[in-house]
Amino acid sequence: MNLINEFTTIPKLLRNVVETIHPESHPFLLEKSGQSWKEISYKTALENADALSSYFLEIGIQKGDRLALLIENSPEYVYYDQGLQQIGAINVSIYPTLSESEIEYILNDSGSRCILVGSPFLFKKILKIANNCPELERIIPSFDDYEKHCKGISINAGVISFSDLLTEGKRTVSGYKAQIDATREAIMRSDVSSLIYTSGTTGIPKGVMLTHANFVENVKVCLEQIPVIEKTDLFLSFLPLSHVFERTATYYVCCAQGCQIAFAESLELLARNMAEVRPTVMNVVPRLLERIHDKAIKNATANGGIKADIFNWAMQTGKAYRESKESGKKPGILLNIKHNLADRLVFSKIKEKTGGRLKFMISGGAALPKNIGEFFGNLGIIILEGFGLTETSPVMSVTEFDRQVYGTVGRVIPGIEVGIQDVETKEFVSIQTHHTFDPELITGEGEIIVRGHCVMKGYWNKPQETELVIDKDGWFHTGDIGRFYQGNLQITDRIKNMLVNAFGKNIYPTPVENTYLKSQRIEQIFLVGDKRDYITAIVAPSKEALQETFGLKEEFFQRSEMFIDEPEIIDWIGQDIKRLSAELAKFERIKHFKVKRNPFTIEDGEITPTLKAKRKVIENKYSDVINEMYEQEEAVD
Repeated sequence: MNLINEFTTIPKLLRNVVETIHPESHPFLLEKSGQSWKEISYKTALENADALSSYFLEIGIQKGDRLALLIENSPEYVYYDQGLQQIGAINVSIYPTLSESEIEYILNDSGSRCILVGSPFLFKKILKIANNCPELERIIPSFDDYEKHCKGISINAGVISFSDLLTEGKRTVSGYKAQIDATREAIMRSDVSSLIYTSGTTGIPKGVMLTHANFVENVKVCLEQIPVIEKTDLFLSFLPLSHVFERTATYYVCCAQGCQIAFAESLELLARNMAEVRPTVMNVVPRLLERIHDKAIKNATANGGIKADIFNWAMQTGKAYRESKESGKKPGILLNIKHNLADRLVFSKIKEKTGGRLKFMISGGAALPKNIGEFFGNLGIIILEGFGLTETSPVMSVTEFDRQVYGTVGRVIPGIEVGIQDVETKEFVSIQTHHTFDPELITGEGEIIVRGHCVMKGYWNKPQETELVIDKDGWFHTGDIGRFYQGNLQITDRIKNMLVNAFGKNIYPTPVENTYLKSQRIEQIFLVGDKRDYITAIVAPSKEALQETFGLKEEFFQRSEMFIDEPEIIDWIGQDIKRLSAELAKFERIKHFKVKRNPFTIEDGEITPTLKAKRKVIENKYSDVINEMYEQEEAVD
């Protein structure tokens, strides 16, 4: 049932659910409380949203004002978002992992008047910068014992706990109810719903203005392309709601379709939470799937013997069964018998660790390596892939549920145009829509550009930067390189990531890095080689694999030396690099590498909150090490 019409806005989604799908008493949100999961009804969620709206109106918040959130995924995020959206205010969600200076910049650039803060750790960050943010009027910690953190600190903004705010709002809500309802009805789809600040791999973060229409249309067409999402589904949410992917593809999809949302306690407890709530749908990032893949293979094959033989046989059987179905053929009787046995012996045990009810997972945020998608397909776990940017709300393409093309990011969604434009000549290689889909289409590469309902309104207070990415014909230039393959969009890399070696060969780092990341010994890899004779790399090994192989203690990883120089470890990494290099063209192969003691981190400013490498930062920070690799004579291969 599609409840989205031309008048729908974000605050109307939940109202549509309680009017047409579920009674108010039906559970909407789930959160862990002690040892059990607590259900929160639509009635509670809507009452709390109204209470927040009432409080905001009482303190003078008006349509168009910006209200910030610095909080982990939780029911409080939903109440706050719904409360501000229905009075026309704008959601400014901030990544909890950002530094104090980055948070300060976003608060001042957006002119946020209030901020919801999720934990004592985050609250302390805000206390340090609050007086540098002159427009900040209210700080709202989500916990009650915040006073102990304020001792000896003078703050210009007022501080009120979330629970006290709710109490105040409920006290005055009857007087503001008519105004809340009228304001909600008056919100235009063209009004800005949210400012989401880009990660800033190459410069100062920019506030992406996304409208109610951007979000609502994105949800609508995704539900059309994935029609198997039903009101009985339960999503487990662990990716940050401060990121557009999780907010659109979990939170707002569930608001539109009447699905339940369970909030995971943390990434560390995700496996336990999956077994407890038994989700039917999850949005994930490729790295999580890679870790599940690595762990499953390791657990099954580490000790060899009959267990490893059964696992390998089952995976071959799963591959044959998958390929038979994907080719349109009906698996034969013998293959069906073998597949049922493989499912009982192997596949069902892996599926049970996810709760045993997953219909599918949607992977986004980065390209999923083809071998990882095929691995899950062999298990019978459907992985759908999507592609988009913050500036595109985010989805531009997503896999159809009944048609897998591994190594691609799906079919163009309805209502938009996606073009491939030659980077140098600016001529169109191809323009495709949902309706021109051709499963035989294969095009050349170029920059991916898009035009239609998913494109942002622009960058907040930055008209010149907006003009740089949205041309006069309305095409948004993504900066990504890709092509159409079997009708689906396929991503190669970012234009700014492209390396051109000294001999003029173009090298896209991401697919090369993904080849080396097939190694269970490698956690991260960063390619270098622009304007150089050959490729080198900085490699961060898997800490778990290092500890198991060499018996290393925690002290080893706490040493001050940034790079590992033990020959046996370097040789151990080099074995896999040499083996995997055979899958690449000679000019793409790593000739020298350095082994970094610890991974690149957000805290060190080396990667973004969406785990993309800040290329210039890393190259500048490790320039001495990089130059040293180009002075070596011996090579890996």
